[in-house]
Amino acid sequence: MLFVRPSRLADLDALEHMARTAQPVLHSLPHDRSALEARIALSEDSFRADVDFPGEEFYLFVLEDASSGTLLGTASIVAAAGYADPFYAFRNDALIHASRELHVNRKIHALTMSHELTGKSRLAGYYIDPSLRNDAAAHLMSRARMMYIAANRKRFTPEVFSLLLGVTDEHGVSPFWEAVGRKFFGRDFADIEIESGGRSRTFIAEVMPTYPVYVPLLPEAAQRVLGEPDSKALLAYEIHQEEGFETDRYIDIFDAGPVLTAQVDRSACVTLNETRVVHDAPAAVADGATYLIAHNGADGEFRCVLGELAAGKDAGRDAGRIAASDPGRTAGAALPHATRAALGVAEGDTVRCVPLHRAQQDEHMGDAR
Repeated sequence: MLFVRPSRLADLDALEHMARTAQPVLHSLPHDRSALEARIALSEDSFRADVDFPGEEFYLFVLEDASSGTLLGTASIVAAAGYADPFYAFRNDALIHASRELHVNRKIHALTMSHELTGKSRLAGYYIDPSLRNDAAAHLMSRARMMYIAANRKRFTPEVFSLLLGVTDEHGVSPFWEAVGRKFFGRDFADIEIESGGRSRTFIAEVMPTYPVYVPLLPEAAQRVLGEPDSKALLAYEIHQEEGFETDRYIDIFDAGPVLTAQVDRSACVTLNETRVVHDAPAAVADGATYLIAHNGADGEFRCVLGELAAGKDAGRDAGRIAASDPGRTAGAALPHATRAALGVAEGDTVRCVPLHRAQQDEHMGDAR
């Protein structure tokens, strides 16, 4: 069974391997071992800290195979993007150029350097081992972060965002970088990706253009990729949409990848959440629906798994009946031993449960009516 948990210093070797082999570059995992160790220590401190509002906290998660202890993925949350340095992105703007004498009034698409995303919570550093070709595992690794955010609201801002990989060719060359970034930096895209530290370095403001970049003046190849996710990021794009993220008016300053934003109050992990009480089950539910199941433990502990839970007509009616008759009670979660062990829960504990797919929830609510 796969489960998501906070990283710990014992994971250093495995995370260092991910940092050096991951493509594209993981900003959340420095290549330098000592810097990576400091990043993991910061994450441990962040999970344990008593937080009243988001600040410099950094939360690093790993995907572990319970049977072997092997780490197969990682992802992170930055509590406040650009806490030390502003977080930069290009904002899509429309600039009006008009002349009454010439009877000209044109709206021109332009990109303006912006740090308006600074201070907002950011999902970052998503990586799954290439050997794990499993869409469900990808959902688990990515969306466990939103399960944690939904259960720990004061640690994060009401709106969160995520930056997806922009279009590159088979050699890792970004048409947008070649048209814009290289003109100012004179260096390869990959080099600047590593040095930028996730778009929060002052040298970005020092080197990148401060005046609007007029899109019609860019090569067609660069224009075509504005706000488009790379083929390798399509699954991540779909996962974010499932959670409730939408494209916004911003794009990445380096490869023009899309910036997705979501209001936490409207995310699936909040609006579709069910709190259930754990009880024993001899085996997984045969005819159930797949849920994200999470548990917050003491001293910053957190676990998230995928599991089958009773749903559909019976679960929908039971949940509605229980809520109506006794708001203090919750529906049950019949979990087999392996799932309880991965979550670190016992009978009587409560877990946070969210359907893996919104279509499941719509179907079950329809059954319940």
